[in-house]
Amino acid sequence: MRDVLPTLESWWDAGRPTALATVVGTFRSAPRQPGASMLVGDDGQAVGSVSGGCVEGAVYELGSGILEGTDEATLQRYGVSDDDAFAVGLTCGGILDVYVEKVDRESFPQLGAIAAAVREHRSVAVATVVSGPADRLGRRLVVWPEEVEGSTGSARLDDALRDDVRGLLAAGRSALVSYGTDGERRGEGLQVFVESFAPPPRLIVFGAIDFAAAVARMGTFLGMRVTVCDARPVFATSSRFPEAHEVVVEWPHRYLAKEAEAGRIDSRTSLAVLTHDPKFDVPLLEVALRLPEIGYIGAMGSRRTHLDRRERLIEAGVTEAELARMSSPIGLDLGARTPEETAVSIAAEMIAQQWGGRGTPLSDREGPIHSESNVEPAVSAASLQATP
Repeated sequence: MRDVLPTLESWWDAGRPTALATVVGTFRSAPRQPGASMLVGDDGQAVGSVSGGCVEGAVYELGSGILEGTDEATLQRYGVSDDDAFAVGLTCGGILDVYVEKVDRESFPQLGAIAAAVREHRSVAVATVVSGPADRLGRRLVVWPEEVEGSTGSARLDDALRDDVRGLLAAGRSALVSYGTDGERRGEGLQVFVESFAPPPRLIVFGAIDFAAAVARMGTFLGMRVTVCDARPVFATSSRFPEAHEVVVEWPHRYLAKEAEAGRIDSRTSLAVLTHDPKFDVPLLEVALRLPEIGYIGAMGSRRTHLDRRERLIEAGVTEAELARMSSPIGLDLGARTPEETAVSIAAEMIAQQWGGRGTPLSDREGPIHSESNVEPAVSAASLQATP
């Protein structure tokens, strides 16, 4: 819903009903991920996409019917097209589960508060019953880190969701979760789609060099909140890094330690260490490699720089297991030469690590483009109990 939220909020503010279609489950090579949304307005306008064009027409008709009152909120599955040229389906071979519902001020009174939280980069999640008993369909719970609003119609399910949703929100994950009809964690018969609106993932670029500007630009393009940090005030200026969200003048290791102590470093944080100067890199990487929650740690430098850096870190007491978390030299082998090309290779490595990609040409692979490991599956509520 994040991409269409500004339009949805404006229609909601104006008191206009909207049909909201949301991808809640994907299988195989589905073109969009869970959370992708499309709106159908009361004036016939369509905003957003659930499949990149494959089934939008069918979803539009379903949304129009819901607005007109001829159809009810529903969970619809779209799969592979059959031999009929007019069949509605996905030519990519994937499967989408799309939940379509009517949204207005009465059915979704919390929407304004959710939109405000997203704008202010505050964490919030929306848990909506998308499959189950008719009297529970469409009911929702809105969960913030410190409060909960709404109800699914079952106190037991509300209690279970409160804890499970906060686990998903802490990890920045959206998921389709199964419960028993009265909230039993090991039960079946009711599905809840949890859409997490966590703050943007962070990218911290250490080293105010020419490559850093390109990496900062790439991070912003990918929707990350970018910080550039360097101890040298003559180089660490906002004018040199206009696309970074913040530029910090501080010794890198001190800045990272303070951010970690303040709770602003998590598994969605990526570090790009570009200084390739041991007086900056080694103290910084000592701190970084001992923080278990960091998602990606990459360090720039030649093979010689890498070996020298590695020896210094071992002398400082960094273990082999900790060193294995560092991508050095940073980036995938794309043959990059310019700062912009290097930024693409670094971003590619971050994406591959996040989704379990191999970084190989798709033309050299067989089978689905999106492997099962790259798609958020439906999960049972019981499995969430291990989520931090």
